[in-house]
Amino acid sequence: MTELLTAAQMRAIEEAAIASGEVTGLELMERAGRGVVEAVFEEWPELAKAPHRAVVLCGPGNNGGDGFVVARLLKDWGWEVEVYLYGDPAKLPPAARVNYERWSEMGAVADMSRDLAHGATPDLFVDAVFGTGLSRPVEGKLAQVLAAFDGFRAVRHIRTVAVDMPSGLCADSGRAMGTFATADLTVSFHDAKLGHYLSRGAQQLGKLVVKSIGLSRAAATEGAVRLVGQGGGGRLRKAATSHKYGHGHALILTGGAGRTGAARLAARGALRIGAGLVSLGVPPSAQQEVACQVTSIMLSRIEGGDGLAEVLKDDRLSALCLGPGMGVERARELVPIALGQGGVKPRPTVMDADALMAFVEEPEDLFGMLHKACVLTPHGGEFARLFPDIAEKLNATPVKGPAYSKVDATREAAARAGCVVLFKGADTVIAAPDGRCSINSAQYDRAAPWLATAGAGDVLAGFITGLLARGHGPMQAAEAAAWLHVECARAFGPGLIAEDLPEELPKVFRDLFG
Repeated sequence: MTELLTAAQMRAIEEAAIASGEVTGLELMERAGRGVVEAVFEEWPELAKAPHRAVVLCGPGNNGGDGFVVARLLKDWGWEVEVYLYGDPAKLPPAARVNYERWSEMGAVADMSRDLAHGATPDLFVDAVFGTGLSRPVEGKLAQVLAAFDGFRAVRHIRTVAVDMPSGLCADSGRAMGTFATADLTVSFHDAKLGHYLSRGAQQLGKLVVKSIGLSRAAATEGAVRLVGQGGGGRLRKAATSHKYGHGHALILTGGAGRTGAARLAARGALRIGAGLVSLGVPPSAQQEVACQVTSIMLSRIEGGDGLAEVLKDDRLSALCLGPGMGVERARELVPIALGQGGVKPRPTVMDADALMAFVEEPEDLFGMLHKACVLTPHGGEFARLFPDIAEKLNATPVKGPAYSKVDATREAAARAGCVVLFKGADTVIAAPDGRCSINSAQYDRAAPWLATAGAGDVLAGFITGLLARGHGPMQAAEAAAWLHVECARAFGPGLIAEDLPEELPKVFRDLFG
């Protein structure tokens, strides 16, 4: 999996390389500027074929220094380049100051307060104001400049490249801090940053390109968040010699009559992802309804707590799913039994939908019952009701950087719950109580907006349950299921409904396994 870094982690990697004598700060800045120009010409080859005009906005830190390198390189290419500086040149960091002086020998540096709309229309805007260095909201005169910059860009359809991060977005959280810019192309270095995949990040970055600047890949990044990659790291193949019970038996509890569809979706997902057997735990009122709808999925009559406890005496049941269409009253009765409160051996358990909402008045009661083999799968509304104080921090307007992020929130929630939390969204964040964390992104070239359909979350719960039944650990199961969930949506395409997701798994598996 790819590591996603915070601004502080990136600085630590650079500082360690400089301290070791591997590279100088000036060399890193030169490589970064060259990486930006390379990315621009790769994205828009026509810009490399003849001189054009660029406007470069430089900030008061090292990101501004990268901007001066870009300006110089474009000037050497024969471009007409206009450079603006936000800040006092005397206060620039050493390497940025050197590149300011190098540029000054080639062209003027204007104060950024000048109206950017004057003069000929540029072919390229370069945003090198803050990058990863934003520590406070963008307000006042700079906010006016960025707003004018964005307006001018939109009206005249000018290509825009941001260095590391569009100005006004926090590199650790992707959240807006005051006024923010938009880019068509964002070029970052060494590894992508958290903010590229969280909150507004992917909406404002355009296309993301990560360029190497020659830093060692062995640099320590303790606590780095991972970007879930192909297969989610899961052992998804089945052993050729196994029998059905060797791949686990998942039990998914349904609601009453007329409320079984969500659980049936989850059950289909669990079966398709490879659980050897899947049973639906059905109350008597819904038994006939479910029997008419399923074939390869089995039925188990479960009315109340005693009935569930009796069924759970079967040690071959290896994972449970509670919540989809279950109803909050049924969830209040059965969740404690399923989690081992009645003396029954607890199993790996997915807690979704009604199983979460049944305890929003007293979430601590739920947290006291959970065990380390549980996976909670809240969407934003459910998360806010289970963890109201954490959600309040996440939704508060940032007043300083780095801003509190969805990663921070999910890690805090997992530590409180004592189990894995999968916080759903296009930027799904998965965290374990020990601080391990990953992001499953349905953004950029993995965008799947048609996943916003009723029942898709129920299928995801089933995917996770099926992998738990097969013996995957909670973190691994959540990561692999989330990745496959997006891949199924991408494989099907527009027009997707929830029933289609499990049926795409065979195609996705064939592509994975060959």
